[in-house]
Amino acid sequence: MSRNKTVLRSMDILKLFEDHDALTFQEIIDLSNIPKTSVYRMLQSLEEMEFLEKGDDAKYRLGLIFLRFGSLVSARLDIRNIAYPIMNALHEDVEEAINLTLKQGDSTVYIEKIDTKQKVRLFTAIGRTSPLYAGACSRIILSFLPEDEVQAYVSKIDLQQLAPGTITDKQKLRSSIEQAQKDGYTLSTSELESHTSSIAAPIFNHEGHVIAGISIAGIEANYRGETVNVFAKKVIQAADEISKKLGYIQK
Repeated sequence: MSRNKTVLRSMDILKLFEDHDALTFQEIIDLSNIPKTSVYRMLQSLEEMEFLEKGDDAKYRLGLIFLRFGSLVSARLDIRNIAYPIMNALHEDVEEAINLTLKQGDSTVYIEKIDTKQKVRLFTAIGRTSPLYAGACSRIILSFLPEDEVQAYVSKIDLQQLAPGTITDKQKLRSSIEQAQKDGYTLSTSELESHTSSIAAPIFNHEGHVIAGISIAGIEANYRGETVNVFAKKVIQAADEISKKLGYIQK
């Protein structure tokens, strides 16, 4: 059986669980019309990958991996829907790129971006990832993680220079994190792409955990002097609005 055909047939098996909570080996064979030996091999693989689990009653059920992925997809969709109008209003106000990032392990992923009024396209793109230490929209999430998580991350991470302004010294990274915790925002310059700057604020969920970051980003020349303070206040306000809509109650 070709690899593609195996994948398609495996999907056929998984789709059976849209209508059934649990199925025996024979029930899967009967419902899928796939040969017994093929079903056996695919069930073994699906178990190994945690897509399915076999209970003490010898019945197969969807594995917990679907719960993890489902929660992640749900979180991304929810925050994008909630954040978009607030991001759009901020973009209309400052006419700079507005980015939304979500924590994903030791990285962040860009899940939304609005830059229709900005003439120069930046590094960021939906789906692109960056390490937690690099760029304002990533580092703001790192800065507001629990202190033990911050310490563990900083101690283990190998800081790589991604652009001329990337922080590659751990003491400087710690100082930037502490400053962000004090100010409620962080500023980056040429950390992911030369001659660009970004100002970001943290977004919290209903449990008070930082889960995302929102940033105003553009050409470095536009992020100097009083403009930094103006943009910082606006991005913090936008982040607070999103957090409140996610159920966060500021103490």
